[in-house]
Formats: sequence, structure tokens, C-alpha cells
Amino acid sequence: MRTLKRLTKLNYYFFSVLVILLLAIIFNFSFSKTEGFILLNRFHTKWLDIFFKYLTNLGDGLTSILAVIILLTIRKKKKAFTVALAYIYSGLLVQAAKRIFHMPRPKYFFEQTLFQYTHFVEGINMHDQNSFPSGHTASAFALATALVLVFKKKEISFYCLFFAFLIGYSRIYLAQHFLVDVIFGAVAGISCAILSYHQVYDLKLFRSAKLNRRYKQLKVTGQANPI
Repeated sequence: MRTLKRLTKLNYYFFSVLVILLLAIIFNFSFSKTEGFILLNRFHTKWLDIFFKYLTNLGDGLTSILAVIILLTIRKKKKAFTVALAYIYSGLLVQAAKRIFHMPRPKYFFEQTLFQYTHFVEGINMHDQNSFPSGHTASAFALATALVLVFKKKEISFYCLFFAFLIGYSRIYLAQHFLVDVIFGAVAGISCAILSYHQVYDLKLFRSAKLNRRYKQLKVTGQANPI
């Protein structure tokens, strides 16, 4: 199967993701929600506030849509379909999970537990509910993983991975999510990207009707004239 071969060839990307996520899971279980959040938010500066305030917007879905448009413009339809499906699937999965779990966001959680956390970045609209999982993180990892899969270039793997993890951390830095939200957002994005790649490149769901007819003709011809 093409997907398995691609995952094997890109083991450096997926191994790196696995190691980082495992470390994040260990960290998450080593501290309480509040303790872990504070440890990850110990260092704040004005320039980091501005940096993450704008960087986090790259995970809101518009970046994925822009990537799809660019790929369609340069006639990379299969790649565009893969990125689009990864974004759609991750979005649907995240929204379904949010409505099932109804987990509180950091600001509301701290208010309920009477914990005084004051470093909220100016200009960020703070939400109360639907913290789990992180939609921005899911979109970022779906895009990063889909791009790595379709372009199969080692050169872009590091940049895609770095981009996705920065988006994930930005959600914690801006007090929009806890670490557990980011972890499961990353898992959701990666899983949806792999599923999308499988559907487009293995199941060939978006093959044109003309190509399907040609494929069937060749199959019938091959069966009628065995070697």
C-alpha cells in the first residue's frame, strides 16, 4: 500500500512527532493542569506576545485554504485534494469532540478554581468553553503532515514540523488551551492527514471519470488477454 510505504520513507518526520508527543504526554501526566500550564508559561516578553498573537492566526484554517488554492493554481490537484480533505476532516473531528467534552478554557478554569493568572495577551479574545481539543493545532498539523506526505521532501519536513509545533505552543502561550488540548489536536491533525492521503493516493477517490473508464478498459483487456 502506497500510504504505508510513504510513512516508512518519512519515518524521520513521524518518529520526531511521536517522540515529542510522548514527551508532552509524560509532562502532562507529571503535573496538574494548573502546574503544567504555569510551567509552560513562565517566560513572557512583549515581543513574544506580539509574535504569538499573530502567528497563531496561521492555524485558523485560512492557511490551509490558501495552500489548496495555490496547489490548484499550479495544477497539483491530487495534492490540493489531500490538503483540503485533511483540513475538512480535522475540522469536523475537532468540532465533534468539542461538543462532546465541553472542557473549560484556561481563563474560565482558573476563575472557577480561584487561581490568579494575569498574563493574558492584549487583543486576544478569550473564550470560556470548548477547549478540548485545539482546533488551531489540529489544522496546523493536518496541513504540515499533508504537505510532507504529498511532497515527500526531507527538506520541508523540519519546517512543517516546526511550524505546527509553534502553532500548538502559541495556543498555550496565549492562554487559549491547555497542553492536553494541543496534544490531541496534533494527533487529530496527523491522523486526518494520513487518512486523506490514503483516500486520494491509494483509494483514488478523486480520479476523473475519464481515467476511471480508461483504467477499467485496461483491466478488462488484461483479463481477456492474459500473458
